Amino acid sequence: MSRVADYTDRALHSRWLILAVVALAFFWQIGGSPLYDAGEGTLAEMTRQVLASGDLITPLGDGAPLASWLQAASAQLLGFDELALRLPSALAASLWILALWWFVREKTDEETATVAAIAMTLSLGVSAIAKAAVADALLNLFIALALFELYRFWHAPARGPLLRAYLWMALGVLTKGPVALVIPAVASLLFFWSGGVLKTWLRAAVSPLGWAILLLVAGSWYLGLYLGHGADALGDVGLGYRAGESGDAVLGSGGFIGDYLILLPLILLPFTGWFLQLLPGLRDSWQLPLERFLWIWFLTALVVLSFSATGLPHGLIYGSAPLFILMARHREELTNRWLAYAPPVIFFALLFFLPQILATINGFVAAPHVSVLLANGIGALDLGYNWYLVGGLAALFAIIRWRKIWPWQGLVLMGLVHIVFVYGILAPRVLVVVQGPVEEAALMARELDLPTVSYRTALPSFSVYRDATTPDRPPEAGDLVFLRIDALDDLAARYPGLALETHYRHGAVALVQLVPPAGAD
Repeated sequence: MSRVADYTDRALHSRWLILAVVALAFFWQIGGSPLYDAGEGTLAEMTRQVLASGDLITPLGDGAPLASWLQAASAQLLGFDELALRLPSALAASLWILALWWFVREKTDEETATVAAIAMTLSLGVSAIAKAAVADALLNLFIALALFELYRFWHAPARGPLLRAYLWMALGVLTKGPVALVIPAVASLLFFWSGGVLKTWLRAAVSPLGWAILLLVAGSWYLGLYLGHGADALGDVGLGYRAGESGDAVLGSGGFIGDYLILLPLILLPFTGWFLQLLPGLRDSWQLPLERFLWIWFLTALVVLSFSATGLPHGLIYGSAPLFILMARHREELTNRWLAYAPPVIFFALLFFLPQILATINGFVAAPHVSVLLANGIGALDLGYNWYLVGGLAALFAIIRWRKIWPWQGLVLMGLVHIVFVYGILAPRVLVVVQGPVEEAALMARELDLPTVSYRTALPSFSVYRDATTPDRPPEAGDLVFLRIDALDDLAARYPGLALETHYRHGAVALVQLVPPAGAD
């Protein structure tokens, strides 16, 4: 190995590199783009309402109170903007990386822990969740902490790790409902059963102290909601929605496992080939308790989410941490350079042809708002975008030609290139095209300060940027109406006696006012 390659090897095993990639992948650019709908917009609007009302018991959105509380605290310190709303996710994801590193170092060695942490940080799916003002990074943290403690409990049954597991599951329930309980409980049940210690799991499952922690931490909010607003509030805000997301798995409603298997390669980028290299050795891996635990964790998340009612595609992130640990443990077995490097190169090649792909899709699109978005998206992928993309491709090919480093090391370097391009060049352009007009329309509506309603359009970030709840009611004469452009004709037909005065129209949205026609009394 050359001196440069040896330095690279030591650098890629350095814990200081973890801090650098976390700063780049999780914190860089987190406040530079508008909030997207519906994920970020929904939670941000709930947080705005919490701050406006001072009511911490009844978040009015999708029932994720802990994430909303953390956003509210961040906004109180930093001001209500994109940075403050996304900061809790970045911090939660950072703690998730730290928890993974600590666990892997404890159960294997520090080099493996460092590689696992760096790879997970640089993956497309994890970095996207870390930069988003949604509850998933926080939920991922609590699911991972719970499962790490349950493995420690399996290895050496004791009250400490068991009670900590109950605490993390309780906080997860307070973050996003029963899914935080279902995945750790099912995964640990299957793992203990596979090792012939099912009785140990059953005793742990009925721990009085554990259930006391669960009920005290998670149940207190539900109790406050019930006492303050009655049983209907549980269905509207808390138990109903979130039980639908995870609990309906038991009822057999929901998605299709193939959808997640298709999405998995994208979520793992640029490390998809590294993961595929694990599959031929699955049988041998299953014989090792730690690796069997990691596979069961991943497969449990895959199956539970496949049968969930909502079928959220990014939910597979809940089962991603064990895959990066497995990849790190088997990093030197990745010797097929074609398998390793093909996925990131293909991804960049698709980005190179993205304008042509969007133009082709646009030829088959009938909806006017989608057509406008596609056309504007093509315009945003300008000459500067192409030059940056050429630079990225050149960097990838330089890494491929560097044969004195291991393929897994080359993938880490490619991960750095991916992060810089995706979050420095691509994502800002996409979000400005898709969400920029929503923000501009909201700011104009705030300035006009007229009664404003939303018509056949569910874009909650409009209310966030307008700093006021936007009711979805039939508009009246004099109202400002926020809507997608495909609903303009329907609005005009519904109110033939009123004219539509356009205050703003750009991209897929418009802001109009219903006024009497000129010359009318």
